[in-house]
Amino acid sequence: MIAAVAAIAIGGFGFAGVCGVIRLLRGPSLADRVMALDMALICLMGAITVDAANRGDTTNLILLVVIAIIGSTATVSASRFIEWQTTKAEEDRP
Repeated sequence: MIAAVAAIAIGGFGFAGVCGVIRLLRGPSLADRVMALDMALICLMGAITVDAANRGDTTNLILLVVIAIIGSTATVSASRFIEWQTTKAEEDRP
């Protein structure tokens, strides 16, 4: 029973991750792409967590920490770049 629930949860995370990757590829703006990448990474983290809980193995939890650090750093860096780009465009206007 628990294995079936874990398989459904991993499938849901997988579907959401694929939707995020599609949005990443099609997103018209950089902000859309950053949010889609963040969503895809969160879905990956959720799937890894469910798999680790299902197997009772904590080996992959270090991987979750690394993905979380990389994802949050990338999101903050991209948002600062978008803010800088917007500010620079406003300053260049006559």
